[in-house]
Amino acid sequence: MNKPVPTPQRITLDLGEKEAEGIYSNLTLISNSPAEFILDFARLVPGMAKSKVHARIIMTPQAVKALHKSLGANIERFEGLHGEIKLAGQPGQDGPGIGFQAN
Repeated sequence: MNKPVPTPQRITLDLGEKEAEGIYSNLTLISNSPAEFILDFARLVPGMAKSKVHARIIMTPQAVKALHKSLGANIERFEGLHGEIKLAGQPGQDGPGIGFQAN
C-alpha cells in the first residue's frame, strides 16, 4: 500500500523592525551538548582585548545540520558568482586571524 505524499507546508515569518537591522558579528563561539548547539555571536574590535556576546542562538543538532547544509549551498552559489571567499591566514590574506571560530 502506498503512503500518501505529505503536502509541503508554507511558513510565513514576521520580521520586526529591530530584527531587520541585524547584528554585526565577526566572531562566533560554538559549543554543544548531546541535546543542543549554542552559538554565541560577538564582535571583535582591533586593539581591544575584550569582546561582548551580542546574540546567543540555541539550536537542536538537527537544526544545526540543516543550517550547515543551507550555508554550504549558499556559499557555493556566492563563490560561483563572486569568486572564492578567502579566510584570514590563507595565502594572499592580510591581517590578524580574527573571524568565526569553532571550539
